[in-house]
Amino acid sequence: SDQAFVTLATNDVYCHGALVLGQSLRDHRATRRLVVLVTPQVSNLLRVVLSRVFDEVIEVNLIDSVDYIHLAFLKRPELGVTLTKLHCWTLTHYSKCVFLDADTLVLSNIDELFSRTEFSAAPDPGWPDCFNSGVFVFQPSLETHGLLLQHATDHGSFDGADQGLLNSFFSSWSTADIQKHLPFIYNLSSNTAYTYSPAFKQFGSSAKVVHFLGSMKPWNYKYNPQTGSVLEEGSGPVNQHQTSFLNLWWGIYHRSILPLYENIRHEDEQTAPGHTAQLGGAGVPCSSSAPTAEGSCANGVPRSGEPCTSWAEGPRQPWPERTVVVVEETPTSPDACPAEDGLLSVFRENGNIARH
Repeated sequence: SDQAFVTLATNDVYCHGALVLGQSLRDHRATRRLVVLVTPQVSNLLRVVLSRVFDEVIEVNLIDSVDYIHLAFLKRPELGVTLTKLHCWTLTHYSKCVFLDADTLVLSNIDELFSRTEFSAAPDPGWPDCFNSGVFVFQPSLETHGLLLQHATDHGSFDGADQGLLNSFFSSWSTADIQKHLPFIYNLSSNTAYTYSPAFKQFGSSAKVVHFLGSMKPWNYKYNPQTGSVLEEGSGPVNQHQTSFLNLWWGIYHRSILPLYENIRHEDEQTAPGHTAQLGGAGVPCSSSAPTAEGSCANGVPRSGEPCTSWAEGPRQPWPERTVVVVEETPTSPDACPAEDGLLSVFRENGNIARH
């Protein structure tokens, strides 16, 4: 296919969001290719796991890009992540793509989005005259990419992120063509029930993509795999509908993503006895264990009857440049992510990575 679903992971923590997103697309029989853009900060282990879900893992690196990116980056350093996201327009081996943020979750097949034109997106719940850039349809083009970078250099972003920049660039979205307004069901805020509960009751069951907006992401909540539900205590207010979406996210993570770690661990044990490897280069935000409802437990896959609760607390300080890591178990939460160069052989044989 010359069409693709595209997402971006800028660090190891967001890789887990991308993994669940990719798996949700596969669960709902997406017929287009799945592509994830990663930055050099993403560890080798996570690249291996990503390659098991996505058809392409493409590294994007601002430092290796052309001069006008350097200029934009120097003039407006706060736009680093924004400029990285703009790399999706360089995927010119595809004729049309649908971008989804790594903190979205697909609830049903959305292949029909490829019948839309650039730039199609759903209204932002906070300011409907603007679109939300968590889900949008675009056509890769080096010309458009260059114009976006120039626009970023000249005007920056009114919100300091990609959404402000894209709304400024595609400024006619709100008035020019209603066909480019995606229904809200393609980018439903997970906490929408708070703002307009009657509408959620009427239309919420038709939602096709849920977007976990705000600072609290699914991986920040405590989760009990024995009951299949998030634990609200200590995680901030969670409404009933938001909880159901969080449970869906964690269900996919435990059912489909954790086994990938286990499979890769077994493969690496066969090729690297002792399972000890050295990290080289990129820092890896990582934790070595995940506490449980009954205290600390081994950082392993929850077993039947084991009341293990896992969560992620966000990025930690990176490991030193060269560190020996002994991987004993599979991480039970998105933030428990040991990484090792010993897995590169597995990745090169089974994954599809490119440098962009």
